Amino acid sequence: MEEIYANVDYNKPVDPTPSTNQTGPRSSERRLHGAVVLCLGLLSVVLLVGLIILGVTYRDLAAEHSTIKANLTERLQASNDKLSSVSEERDLLNANLTSVSKELDTLQSLSKQKRTCPAGWKMFSCTCYLFSTKTDSWENGKKDCRDRGAELVIIDTVEKQEFIFKTLKEDNWIGLNDREKEGTWKWIDGTPLTVGYWRTGEPNNNGPGGEEDCVQIKSGVNAKESWNDVHCDNSLPWICAKKPQYLHEF
Repeated sequence: MEEIYANVDYNKPVDPTPSTNQTGPRSSERRLHGAVVLCLGLLSVVLLVGLIILGVTYRDLAAEHSTIKANLTERLQASNDKLSSVSEERDLLNANLTSVSKELDTLQSLSKQKRTCPAGWKMFSCTCYLFSTKTDSWENGKKDCRDRGAELVIIDTVEKQEFIFKTLKEDNWIGLNDREKEGTWKWIDGTPLTVGYWRTGEPNNNGPGGEEDCVQIKSGVNAKESWNDVHCDNSLPWICAKKPQYLHEF
C-alpha cells in the first residue's frame, strides 16, 4: 500500500495567469483592425495627394486656357480691324474709281461735242474757273460773274478746294454768305453749307467793318483751313465758275 501511495503523482496546481504566448480571437481582431486603419490612412493620403495634383493641374490648365483665349481674342480683333480697314480702303478706291470714270465720261463727251473754256479761264473737273484780276465788293463780284454767264464759285468737294487754293495768288471772294440769317451759311445757289474749310476761330462775325456775312478764301495758309468771314463791302478779287460751252458760243 505504501508503494502505491508513493507512486501517486498529485496534480500540480494550475497557474491562473494566462500565458502570454497564447493566441486568440481578440488578438487577431486587434491586428486586423490596425491593418485596416493603416490601409485607410494610406488611402486617404493617396487621395489627398491626388486631389492636390488635380487641383494644381486644373489651375495651370485654366490659366493656360485663359491665356490662349485672350491671345485668340486679340488676334481676332486685330484681324477684324484689318479687314475693316481694307474694306474702307476698298470702298474709297471704288468711290474714287467711280468719280474718275464719271469725269472721264464727261471729258469724252465734251471732247466729242467740242466744248471748252473761254480764253483766260481754267478747266478743272469739267468746270471752267475765272480768277478775276479786278477787286471789288462781294456783291459786285457776284454781278460780274453773272454778266459772264457764271456764278461766284461753289466749293463742295475737297478736290475743288485744293485746286482753287493752289491756283489763287491772293485772297478771293467765294460764293458763300449768311446774309439772310446770321450763322446760316448758304452758297450762291441757295444750297446750305455741308463741309467748310474755316480758319481756326472762324467764322466769328467779329471784324472792324461790322457784320461779316461774306466769305473769302485766303492764300498762303493751310488749304484745309483757309476760309474767313469778312465784311461784304471789302474790296477783293473773286472767282467765277461755269460749265464749258460749245466753241461757237465764245
